[in-house]
Amino acid sequence: MSHVSPLPFYTRARQALADPQLQTALDRATPRMVTARRQAIATIPDGEAARDHARLVRAHTIAHLDRYLTQFVDAARANGTHVHFATDAAEATRLVVDIARRHEARRVVKGKSMVSEEIELNAALEAAGMRVVETDLGEYVIQLDHDVPSHIIAPIIHKTKEQVAATFRRELGASEAEVADIPQMTAFARRMLRAEFLAADLGISGVNFAVADSGSLCLVENEGNGRLSTTVPRVHVALMGIERIVPTAADLAVSLRVLARSGTGQALTVYTNVITGPRREGDPDGPSELHVVIVDNGRSQMLRTELEEILYCIRCGACLNVCPVYQEIGGHAYGSVYPGPVGAVYTPGAFGLEPWADLPQASSLCGACKDACPVRIDIPRMLLALRARAEEGGHTPRWVGDGLRLFRFMATRPRLFRIASSIARRVSGWAGPRGFDRLPGPLAGWTRHRHFPPMAAETFTERRRRRTRT
Repeated sequence: MSHVSPLPFYTRARQALADPQLQTALDRATPRMVTARRQAIATIPDGEAARDHARLVRAHTIAHLDRYLTQFVDAARANGTHVHFATDAAEATRLVVDIARRHEARRVVKGKSMVSEEIELNAALEAAGMRVVETDLGEYVIQLDHDVPSHIIAPIIHKTKEQVAATFRRELGASEAEVADIPQMTAFARRMLRAEFLAADLGISGVNFAVADSGSLCLVENEGNGRLSTTVPRVHVALMGIERIVPTAADLAVSLRVLARSGTGQALTVYTNVITGPRREGDPDGPSELHVVIVDNGRSQMLRTELEEILYCIRCGACLNVCPVYQEIGGHAYGSVYPGPVGAVYTPGAFGLEPWADLPQASSLCGACKDACPVRIDIPRMLLALRARAEEGGHTPRWVGDGLRLFRFMATRPRLFRIASSIARRVSGWAGPRGFDRLPGPLAGWTRHRHFPPMAAETFTERRRRRTRT
């Protein structure tokens, strides 16, 4: 997996903050998605209990992942599915390219798949001489624009409808009438993609959930492109991370109950596809072969660690939508396929802390991500754990480590802390009621965008003592 940009995180973040079109797109989209999620969860009579149940399913499954993976593989193979394991991205892409070559595939259609983005599958297939077309509308626009997704479920959340219209005119020769508004653009894209589905030799999809006891795959979507990608071509290849397992169909129902509500504000997505094996004799539809490629690529190294909980994630994107950092900088600033709070844990956990040490810092630790998560993943706890690892490994700026050590030294010595607090109050009082307009050195990052307020003239302890006396 590569960076979206070779620039450091803080440089990318500053660029995002200075991009007016990005700010417009984020301002249009994220508040609407947050409101939709809140309203949808409220429609469940036992909404909080449903989230608790979904969490229990995920926690139990990850705790017994080896057992459920084995059960799934046995059931899937009994259904006629070919199952492959890939330890890393290189092995995963090699497996898919080999399958495509074996069937002499020249045209490939893809449904939405974060794993395919993670392993950079499109580049590998194109290098092997194949034409690859993304069929999710957002991913299709991204591909046409030579861009990358910036959100787990809304790939073009960073684009305005005006930018999409410009892409269709430039890349596909669309007329002004065909890009006049969103319905016209959607209809235009549908016409373009229909021919791709009918001509494809190979279809590729992701996997939202794999059901262990039946060997079934569940794909959720809203456009029908996933259904076409998996049934029209003669061969279907499904990519899934090792953690995408649920034990039974009943557990699948629990997970689906909170997934769409958290992701898009729907009670259920328009299409919920359950695939159990390839086409059987006498069936008019479906692929003649179904391959499932189960991808590790760093996931197993988080098992039985303080980061294991991130594998509970059901990829709804709710934590991105509510995160005050993501709302301001979007997804590309994170530099990872997985942006936002979940990506700030998952990316360094799966792909190594050293190249991604900045990401755990990209959080206010406000806890909004945990509150919004349908399975209550404690992302702030893991962000703190990664920050501690980064400090111990020497991956944070020296002034941060030195500053924290100085604070710890004073905070564990009450008398010294009181003296320092008294001095700090006097110094901050010199700035007046608005506080400091500019702080020195690395602290200038704070006052570049806001004032640093003066400290209270009276501490909590002093106020409590005064009130006790009176």
